[in-house]
Amino acid sequence: MLIVLSGLPGTGKTTIARELAGAIEAVHIRIDSIEQAILESRLSPESVQDAGYRVGYALAEDNLRLGRTVIADSVNPLPLTRDSWLRVANRAQVALVEVEIECTDADEHRRRVEERFGDLPGLPALTWRDVVEREYQPWRREHLVIDTAGRTVEQCVTRLRAALPAAGVVA
Repeated sequence: MLIVLSGLPGTGKTTIARELAGAIEAVHIRIDSIEQAILESRLSPESVQDAGYRVGYALAEDNLRLGRTVIADSVNPLPLTRDSWLRVANRAQVALVEVEIECTDADEHRRRVEERFGDLPGLPALTWRDVVEREYQPWRREHLVIDTAGRTVEQCVTRLRAALPAAGVVA
């Protein structure tokens, strides 16, 4: 199965993805890690978003074809990127679970963004302004929404795992 975690920076996507990947022994593909590696390469393109997502799609499909569950972790802000993950699942003939991670408490979300430490060397820290001005288009199809405001990582992962059987997936 392909589980796609989407949402603005600071909502908890990567923390949830790591916890879930450990719990269900899934492959965790983080677009930020891919983009940072591309930036550090000799290529050093001005913009890495397209390349980062394309590498992520390829890695996900390779692992899905090996029978592994994949958790894709990215902002995934546009219908274009969301549809691309859907095509990956279709080509690999696996179930797709789309999850939008949000933090509806603006004060908590802002605190997370401003207090977070970078776990990727060289990745510049984001400001709250970067987050609120980021393009993020509304979803046009059904998907699971998990609000991390006032919830622990464990509570969020438990909710996500509970939703997987409804999507035809056992985890």
